[in-house]
Amino acid sequence: MLQELQVQDFAIIEKLDLTFEDGMTALTGETGAGKSIVIDAVSLLAGARGSSEFVRTGAKKASLQGMFYAKDNAHTAAALAAVGLKLDGGQVLLERDLYASGRNVCRINGQLVNTGTLRTVGETLVDFHGQNEHQELTKPERHIHLLDQYAGPDLLKVLTRYHQLYAEYQQRSAALRKKQQNEQEWAQRLDMLKFQVKEIADAHLQVGQEEALTAERDRLTNFQHIQDALSTSYSELSGDEFNPLDVIDNVRQTLQGISDLDPAYKDIAETVASAYYSLQDAQSDLSKQIDQLEWDDGRLDEVDDALAVISSLERKYGDSIEAVIAYGNKAQKELSDMESTEQNASGLEDQVAKLREQLRITAGKLSELRKQAAHHLEKAVHIQLRELYMAKTVFSVSFSKDGGELGPDGTDALEFYIQPNPGERAQPLAKTASGGELSRIMLALKTIFAESDGVTSIIFDEVDTGVSGRVAQAIANKIVRIAQHSQVLCITHLPQVAAMSDYEYKIEKKVTSGRTQTTVTPLAERERVDELARMLAGTEITDLTKRHAQELLELAAKTRRELKQSTSD
Repeated sequence: MLQELQVQDFAIIEKLDLTFEDGMTALTGETGAGKSIVIDAVSLLAGARGSSEFVRTGAKKASLQGMFYAKDNAHTAAALAAVGLKLDGGQVLLERDLYASGRNVCRINGQLVNTGTLRTVGETLVDFHGQNEHQELTKPERHIHLLDQYAGPDLLKVLTRYHQLYAEYQQRSAALRKKQQNEQEWAQRLDMLKFQVKEIADAHLQVGQEEALTAERDRLTNFQHIQDALSTSYSELSGDEFNPLDVIDNVRQTLQGISDLDPAYKDIAETVASAYYSLQDAQSDLSKQIDQLEWDDGRLDEVDDALAVISSLERKYGDSIEAVIAYGNKAQKELSDMESTEQNASGLEDQVAKLREQLRITAGKLSELRKQAAHHLEKAVHIQLRELYMAKTVFSVSFSKDGGELGPDGTDALEFYIQPNPGERAQPLAKTASGGELSRIMLALKTIFAESDGVTSIIFDEVDTGVSGRVAQAIANKIVRIAQHSQVLCITHLPQVAAMSDYEYKIEKKVTSGRTQTTVTPLAERERVDELARMLAGTEITDLTKRHAQELLELAAKTRRELKQSTSD
């Protein structure tokens, strides 16, 4: 569930800090007050496309933060684990900054992520439904996934097995096609890989080898110069007629005799002493280096040859030893795969045929389970539609003919159909249903799926538009049922729906110091009566209207208790 929402400099919202509870929360207010702006903020936190246009005029950036609680949400945990994150005590903090410059910064639990990752995690936390945005219902390709979700663990277990077989089938089929398409190309590729792998392996490359060889070549090339410099330096420090170390040692001992008389003398004495000992060390190091000097007539040629080999490999396979090694590893893997495939070539066709047969059998089981689930879903949807005053509407799941091509989810192609009126032919739901019908069918399905969806928060954005009276009350009842399994935030203009909510926030647009801004206020019981009276009567609110609003709240509370009781029973 969404626990807290913080918004700053977003559209016409200067600053907003809201706390939400479980259950159903209604967002009400005049048209144009900014109700959808609040939902836009949550939508952006869930990974929707952003724009610098959302930044409040005069501000550098718009900042959004949402704290969600998703302790028991396995989908969220899996999405976080995929990017190296985990639920922090069940809480997920989504953050997003939209800059006026167009820059976009997203974070999950304080870690920087891209928009795609934010969307992947956000989709497990929030489900959006608008009056014209029943996306899953208007996309026939999504219907099979809705049915599979409804069918439950038995079907999903078979589907998982099918996915495993299908992945292996695709891999082996691709290998077989690749080999069959061009035997000559296959053989040429195999020979080239063998040559490349051997050429790289024979070089015995190591990271840092090129730098070490280059340094050695420089030393060998400048051997005489190095020898002369070391010898001259040692001779100058160790001269028989004039030995600078003896002179400095005399200075050191002389100053040591007065170092206790003044701190300044002591500092000078220590400096001279340090120089003396350093020069002694340098003299010793020079002697060691001279002793280690050794000329090898053939070593320079060996180093040049080794560097030439590395240079040749880098021209062919990469711009560094690391890149060449990486290329060699990749080539070795491809070679191993091809050799394995070649060794098994005689049985590869049999393997593909056996996998295809296993897939057909598993796809048949999927079809059987889907048809059983479709039958139960049709009955469940009809019950829900009757309660939404669409009793004459017939909902059905239409399957294509058996024996279809093997696909990622089996051989089934299915689509939801409706027959709005008796005597008419059933038509595809996505093409036939009106906006109001889609709203109610979506609510019917959402009521059925609510327990298995796993989404922590569901947002309804004016799904009750265009209805009134008993239909509005029926929609309100469905939303209450859904709110028993998921937190629901609902933008509504209907008093029947608002009255059924556990909590209500009033959204208003005000002009302060010449700037327009949206404010959100949680309503107490008495304030809810006033807001419902406004929704009932419009501009002129009378005592009768307030009594009607009070009665509506009381009836809603009673209905809500009855609905919750019937669900628990």
